[in-house]
Amino acid sequence: MTQRINVAKHVPEIYRHFFSVEKLLHDSGLPTATLELVKLRASQINGCAYCVDMHSRDMKKAGESDERLWMVAAWREATVFTPEERAALALTEEATRLADREAVPDAVWQQAAEYYSEEQLAVLVVAIAMINTWNRINVAARVTPGA
Repeated sequence: MTQRINVAKHVPEIYRHFFSVEKLLHDSGLPTATLELVKLRASQINGCAYCVDMHSRDMKKAGESDERLWMVAAWREATVFTPEERAALALTEEATRLADREAVPDAVWQQAAEYYSEEQLAVLVVAIAMINTWNRINVAARVTPGA
């Protein structure tokens, strides 16, 4: 598949701001593993090969186990994630699949609120929104792994 457009080349100022948001997310105090799990799961749902590849590799470099990487797609049945991570993954799925239902169910939100402060929940919401934005840009532009 050939890349359609290099979006960063044509709107570098927008990308600069996106990367500033990413830095703020990583500096927020939310565990990096949680942020990366969120990014990987949303990217799997959205079919963004570029992001699945990048976040899997980033997680591996950070010391993530192969087992946890393999299990992200089946996290509900997997036993390798903490309750906090499971709540973040559930929130990620609901917020990523907005077209499939009316809204994020209260039960999913309440489960996440059991483990994360309001500030952390806000960071999670922004992180989910950002990865969905990245996925949509990369899928529309046909950015492929290694590009």
